[in-house]
Amino acid sequence: MTDETTNGAADPQPSAAPAPAAVRLNVLAQYIRDLSFENAVAQKGLAGAEVQPEITVQVGLDARKRSVENQYEVITKFKVTSTNASTKATLFLCELDYAGVFHIEGVPEDQMHPFLMIECPRMLFPFVRRIMSDVTRDGGFPPFNMDPVDFVALYRQEIARRVQAGRPQDQQLS
Repeated sequence: MTDETTNGAADPQPSAAPAPAAVRLNVLAQYIRDLSFENAVAQKGLAGAEVQPEITVQVGLDARKRSVENQYEVITKFKVTSTNASTKATLFLCELDYAGVFHIEGVPEDQMHPFLMIECPRMLFPFVRRIMSDVTRDGGFPPFNMDPVDFVALYRQEIARRVQAGRPQDQQLS
C-alpha cells in the first residue's frame, strides 16, 4: 500500500512532537544468588502432632546499576516460612535470592526506579515460583505454588513507608 496525496498537496496533518523512543528490555541473565531450605520436621520430628500448615511469604527487592551502560541487576528476595497452626512449630523455612541482569533503554530517568522494582521482578517471578515449588517438593513437602505477587502494590507500600519515616523517595541506584 502506498501513501497518496490529494492533488499533489502535502499531508494535511503536520507531524506533532517526535515519538518517544520505544522501551527496549532484554533479559541478559537470571540466576540464583542464594538459596536455603531448612526442613525442621526432618530435623526435630513432629511427635505425633496434627499438622495444619500456615505459610507466610515475605518479599524484598533490590536493584543496582551495573558498570556497563544501560545494564541493571534486579534481585528478588523471598522468605517462605511454614508453621504448624496448632503448635506454631516451624515446618520448613525457604529463602531464595533470585536475580536478573537487564539491558534497558528508552525508559525516562524519573521512571527507571519504578520500572526496575515492578516490571523486572514481574518477569522473574515465574522462575522464582517454579524454584520454590521444586525445592519444597524435593525437601519432602507438597510443592508450594506461590500466589502471584502484586509488585505495584509492594512498590507503593515501600514508598508510603519511606514517606512515613521521613525519608525522601530514594531513586538513586547504587
